[in-house]
Amino acid sequence: MLGGCGILGVGVWLSVTQGNFATLSSSLPSLSAANLLIAVGTIIMVIGCLGCVGAVKESRPLLLTFFILLLLIFFLEILSIMLFFIYQDEIDHYAQRDLKKGLQLFGTEGNVGLTNAWMIVQTDFRCCGVTNHTDWFEVYNATRVPDSCCLEYSDNCGLDNPGTWWTAPCYERVKDWLNENLVALWIFALCTALTQILGLVFSMTMFCQAVKVETFYA
Repeated sequence: MLGGCGILGVGVWLSVTQGNFATLSSSLPSLSAANLLIAVGTIIMVIGCLGCVGAVKESRPLLLTFFILLLLIFFLEILSIMLFFIYQDEIDHYAQRDLKKGLQLFGTEGNVGLTNAWMIVQTDFRCCGVTNHTDWFEVYNATRVPDSCCLEYSDNCGLDNPGTWWTAPCYERVKDWLNENLVALWIFALCTALTQILGLVFSMTMFCQAVKVETFYA
């Protein structure tokens, strides 16, 4: 529950201070870092609260509800991982197509989050475009890229000066970064899974004990 409160707090802070910072998708504009953290934090906090109250009061309905919700989330996580590996090529293709579509919204009114996200990604990962820096040529209808694609940032450095642009594709750079941190991601996933399994075991154990106590006194 405390972890959920912390994640929710970070999400609210991001939403207030940076808006839709990490919105890169044009088809899912609400899928930002802030909104994702708020949603995950809220869910964890509510489920954690059910478990805590159920454990303190030894309430069978609350313990059972906690167990079912946690089990459902656990199975959904496993299903999501399986589907990701099965349809990895299709997901890659769809993601690249959607990101390229989102480039068309760069710098337009009402898309500050998407614009900021692309600027930060290109600057931090030293890359340009989704699959190539030429992706931006279709956006500007000219041999031009955003200034965040430049090796050394300056106003209008992305205009007609290809020798000063990053040429590495952002999609591949981000994938490489994820692969480099794959061990840490798997450790985090295993720790999360272990925590969920312990929660399932403890909640069901307390539920069974509450049933035995009620049956004994009955």
